[in-house]
Amino acid sequence: MTSRILFLFVIVLQSSLSLAQEGTVVDIKIQGTKRTKPSFIKKIVELKPDMLLDSTLMERDMTRLKRLPSVAHAYYQVFPSKDGGHNVFYNIEENFTLIPFANLFSSSNDDFAFRVGLQEFNLLGRNITLGGFYQYDIFNSYGLSIQAPYLFSSKLGLAINYHDITTQEPVFLDEGEADYRYNNEAVEVLGLYEINFKNRIALGTSFFTEDYSYLFGATNPNVPQALKVDKHLFKLIYNFDGINYFYQYLSGFRSSLNLQYVGSSDANLPDFWIGFNDFAYFFRVGERGNWASRLRLGLASNVDTPFAPFTVDNNLNIRGVGNIIDRGTGAIILNTEYRHTLIDKDWFVLQSNVFIDGGSWRNPGGDFGDFGDNQNIRIYPGVGLRFIHKRIFNAIFRIDYGYGITKDGDRGIVFGIGQYF
Repeated sequence: MTSRILFLFVIVLQSSLSLAQEGTVVDIKIQGTKRTKPSFIKKIVELKPDMLLDSTLMERDMTRLKRLPSVAHAYYQVFPSKDGGHNVFYNIEENFTLIPFANLFSSSNDDFAFRVGLQEFNLLGRNITLGGFYQYDIFNSYGLSIQAPYLFSSKLGLAINYHDITTQEPVFLDEGEADYRYNNEAVEVLGLYEINFKNRIALGTSFFTEDYSYLFGATNPNVPQALKVDKHLFKLIYNFDGINYFYQYLSGFRSSLNLQYVGSSDANLPDFWIGFNDFAYFFRVGERGNWASRLRLGLASNVDTPFAPFTVDNNLNIRGVGNIIDRGTGAIILNTEYRHTLIDKDWFVLQSNVFIDGGSWRNPGGDFGDFGDNQNIRIYPGVGLRFIHKRIFNAIFRIDYGYGITKDGDRGIVFGIGQYF
C-alpha cells in the first residue's frame, strides 16, 4: 500500500514538473535591433528567463518598448524549445534617432526668428537623449541637455539641462505695455525614477539668473527698468502614462503634474510656488481617426506683478493667438482636436486635423472670478496638417491656422515639430 502511494506521488510530481517546464521561458531573443543594444532591451523588460509565460506581461513589455524613442513598433513571438520550454522573440522596428530640427516663428515685434538644433535619442544604443539648440529671436540663445532614464538601473536615471535664453518679452503695466530684454541662464539636475509600468517621478533642483532690461514702451515708477536676480527652484514632476501606441495612433489616458517652488534673492521678484497638471485623453475613431484632448489646470502664488508666470502664447496653449499676449497667475486651458489620416504609406503619413483651443487666465493679484471675465477668455478654432515620417522618432512637421472668435480675437499660422500635445 505504501509503495503504491509512493508510486502515485512520483507520477504526479513528474507530471507537475513537466507542465511547469512546458510553460517556462527558456530564453528571450531580441530581433531587429541595429543600434539599440539587445542587453539594454533585456534590462528594461519585465519578462525574464525561467519565468512562466505571461501574455499580459509580454503585452506590457510591448507597450513599454513602443514608448522608447528608438522603437517605431514592437511585437513578440513564442516558439517551443527542444527541452519542452519556450523561446520568446521580441521583434523591434527601430526609429532613426539622430534628428536635426528647425522651428520658424515670428517674434514679439514680427521679426524673423528661428530655432535649430540636433538631438540623438539613442546615444550608445541605450536610449540616452543628448541634444542642443541655437535660437535667434532678436537675441542669441542656446541650450544643452542630456537625459538618461535608465542610467543606474532599469528604474533609476538622471537628467541634466543647461540653457542661456535671451528674448524680447512684453510686460503688461497699468500704463500700457512695455518691452524688456529678458535673459534666463539656468542649470537643472533631475533624478528620474520609474515607480512601475505607468508611473514615473522626477525630482530635482535648478539654479538660475533672471536679467530684465527695459527697452521701450510704458513705464511705472514702481517697476524697475533693470533687474538681475539669482534664483533657485525645487521641482517635482509626476507622470502617469496609460497610452497605447500604434504608429501615429494613440489611445488611453495620460496625466502630468508639475510642482515648483521658486526662491528669489530680490523682493521685486518674490518667492512663489507654481503648479499645473496636464490631463490628456486619446481614442481611436474608426480605422483612420484619432480624437485627442488636453486639459491644463494651473495655479501660482497670486502676486500682483507684471512678471506673472502663466502666459498666453501661440506655441504653448492657444494656436493663432500670438506670442505672449498676456500673463496671469492661474490658467484653465482646453485643447481638443480630431486627427484624420489622409495618406498612410510604408514610411509616410499625411494627417489632417480640426481643433478648438480655448482658455482663460487669472489676472495677477486678481480672484477666481477672473476666469469668467470676457477680457480673459479666448477661443480659437482652426485647421491643420501633419507630415509624419514613421521611421524617424518625432518626425512630425505640423502647421496650424487658428482664428479667434472671442473679443479682440486675432488669427495666425503656427509651425512646429511634433504634435501640439
